[in-house]
Amino acid sequence: MTSIKSDFRILFIKMKKKILYFALTLMMASTLQVKAQYAPTDSTFKRWFVGSSLFVLGNFSKTDKPDFAQLNLGYRITRKDVISLELITWKYAWPLGINPFFNKSYGKPEEKFPGYIREFGFGLAYQRYFWKGLYAAVHVMPMRQTFVNENDVKVGNGFHIFNSYRVGYHVKLFKDKFFIQPSLGLAGRPYHSKMPEGFKEKDDKWPKYTPEPGLHFGFNF
Repeated sequence: MTSIKSDFRILFIKMKKKILYFALTLMMASTLQVKAQYAPTDSTFKRWFVGSSLFVLGNFSKTDKPDFAQLNLGYRITRKDVISLELITWKYAWPLGINPFFNKSYGKPEEKFPGYIREFGFGLAYQRYFWKGLYAAVHVMPMRQTFVNENDVKVGNGFHIFNSYRVGYHVKLFKDKFFIQPSLGLAGRPYHSKMPEGFKEKDDKWPKYTPEPGLHFGFNF
């Protein structure tokens, strides 16, 4: 069983890498556009949008499903300034400081929590466009945590603030009815409450911030 889980984690990481490479290719191709992302004469401009993250595809796994869900509701204040509300829940069994793209310790049994952490949170994000579809963004998300041991018994509650700082590109699709936003960022926790014993020992070994790719998609209305 451990071997099957390990093989899946490797497959899932490869899948996320392929998604990221595909998104970066689209982002580079989009820079060839002559028209600015939302020029004053752009008739397709819409204020509101809903969206999510393409990493929901991880829920199709048969083992160690993250039960990931995310819903974004956004509003374009101006053609360069955007705010959005983000609702998210997921679970994980390895410290967030282990980067699955750069660190081989991700997925190893000796680094696993004695159970898993389930999180629910809502956050605010602000985007500022600088050139065509190129933007910078700040995401601030308070999250409530539930700690569950290996017997599926709750052993505690917690709280942390999960922030991310991103640079990405907005790609318009199908006459701007849809869009995708590949990005690269730095994600981490400026504050978190004390973890239960066992969880704390594993988490303390790893940094509080780590690089993180992103790929959001949405529908404009």
